[in-house]
Amino acid sequence: MVRQSLASSGFLVLGVGAALCVGCGGAVPEPREAPPVAEAPPPAPKSAPTEEAPEAEESVDLSIPTECAGSGELCVPPKAFVERLCRESSLGVALVLFRKGTPFTRGYLTRKTKAWNASGGASSSEEYLAFDEEVLVLADRAPPKGGVQISGMGGYDALRWDGTCVTLAREELTTRLPPQAKYPPIPWKHLDNTQREALRADDKIDAAYQARRKECQGASMGTVSKKCEQADKLLSTRVIEFVRGGGDVGQPERLPE
Repeated sequence: MVRQSLASSGFLVLGVGAALCVGCGGAVPEPREAPPVAEAPPPAPKSAPTEEAPEAEESVDLSIPTECAGSGELCVPPKAFVERLCRESSLGVALVLFRKGTPFTRGYLTRKTKAWNASGGASSSEEYLAFDEEVLVLADRAPPKGGVQISGMGGYDALRWDGTCVTLAREELTTRLPPQAKYPPIPWKHLDNTQREALRADDKIDAAYQARRKECQGASMGTVSKKCEQADKLLSTRVIEFVRGGGDVGQPERLPE
């Protein structure tokens, strides 16, 4: 009886355990599917290298200056303008710069001096500058401070009334006004039509021009008559007087580049 009871009890325990195992097996979750992996976007196509925009060229002021460049005892035009001016000759620009009222320093020759241009530009047809000739100071060629001092070094670049540049030693120039300043001949043929018309608006200049035209009959070089020489000199004198008096000389059609 006891063994039967134990057997019955054992069967009961096994049944319960089996039932529990069946319950446990039902609680196990089914495996989930992994979420799909998002595909990476394709790489952007490489764009062709862009060319850098060229830098804008610095504009150059070609106008005739009316104010001093920098500070100092001398009033001179800007360096860039002087460099362009002294590469060639320009009578029209000279008349504008020498006109009464411009601030640039005037100088006068202390002796008869040979005309030469250290800038390498055009030289005057007049081989020498006269004693007391008036010029306009363009630049001080003083050696740099602290530099080696060499005999004869330094001086000035100056502009003559005929539109050419000249290089002078310091001892050849003074700013002291002489009793009677001198001037080189004014080559009328080197003026453009605009300035010729502006100058001939003055009665004295026009009369001198007509007289020169009559005596010289179009000749501007070579052997000319004494009367032609005198008429040419008078026309130069009238132009200089007009410019020194502040007359309107017009603007040259072409400026130094």
